[in-house]
Amino acid sequence: MQGNLPPEAQEKIEELQELQEQAQNLSEQKESTETALTDAETALDALEEIDEGAQMYREAGELLVEAEYDEAKSDLEGKRDRLDRRAEQLDSKESKVQQQFESLQEELQQLLQGGGAGGMPGGPGGPGAGGA
Repeated sequence: MQGNLPPEAQEKIEELQELQEQAQNLSEQKESTETALTDAETALDALEEIDEGAQMYREAGELLVEAEYDEAKSDLEGKRDRLDRRAEQLDSKESKVQQQFESLQEELQQLLQGGGAGGMPGGPGGPGAGGA
């Protein structure tokens, strides 16, 4: 069917496909970031229940090294804050991609209305549709 479409419509379809891929990548990054954020928050919660004088270790690559309570807490809080900011950035990017997708989808539908094509190829399943 794409062979019968005007070149401008074909370009918009390709752009939509690229935006879908971008949205999928953002979704995967967001999921990974949120998992790491949950892990950091869980570790901070566990740290609150540990006596400050307790012997602690943290991972350093393939090794476990002794860690001071205050240093471990500070590192975890910094990590949580960075991950929180990253999650917010990904949310913002995801929203922008969704807006671009919807705008481009409308443009394509307007192009195709004149040609009598019944809807957009690929149908529903824009950037926010299901997935991993």
